[in-house]
Amino acid sequence: MTTFGTRLHTMFKGRLVGKDADGRSYYESRKLTRLGGGEHRHERWVIYKKNEDPSAVPPEWWVWLHHGADVAVPASKRHPWQAPYHSNSTGSANAYHPQGSDYAGGKRAKATGDYESWSPGE
Repeated sequence: MTTFGTRLHTMFKGRLVGKDADGRSYYESRKLTRLGGGEHRHERWVIYKKNEDPSAVPPEWWVWLHHGADVAVPASKRHPWQAPYHSNSTGSANAYHPQGSDYAGGKRAKATGDYESWSPGE
């Protein structure tokens, strides 16, 4: 969700570069911005959907946002071995909890193997 100031900035200074499959909009400034060291480049930003955090940006667009590529890699160019992207769900009901975690019931199989615990008196 955007603030009024972000919407104004986007309307007057930005140009739409593209949208991802989930409907986020990606913008670039119309004019070059001067950085330290005399470098000039376009400012880039994303307009998120309501109640969304930055981990929702897919890798193709993350690289573009951070000036790692001039254009976002289209989803059609993804390799078959690449898993679909999912945003970080830490702290939510969808978070991963390994077997034995207190959140997953706290029970796990007994450890086996040649491990012997150390005692200070031995």
